[in-house]
Amino acid sequence: MTKIGEWEVVDSKIKRKIHQPGNQIMMMEVEFEKGGVGTEHSHPHEQFTYVLAGTFDFQIDGKRILVKEGETLYIPSNAVHGVTALEAGTLLDTFTPLREDLLK
Repeated sequence: MTKIGEWEVVDSKIKRKIHQPGNQIMMMEVEFEKGGVGTEHSHPHEQFTYVLAGTFDFQIDGKRILVKEGETLYIPSNAVHGVTALEAGTLLDTFTPLREDLLK
């Protein structure tokens, strides 16, 4: 079960912390070590990702997009996307509506 506000290990190079959600929107911090990979997936939620630190190589529907500290990336509903950390860094992901799959 996910614990709101506590760090959770995703794998050896990634951990995440889900912040207290609202009614229709939620945020999650994701910390990556260099080389950490968020495997490709999709979901019906819209997502904004803000890079708090680091540089990341995103793949969205087959297109590569490089984002770095201070930049924002929009991921549309149902887009197949994944990410690789080119250096250690942190993302702040915002989703709407709530990612019930992450809140279980």
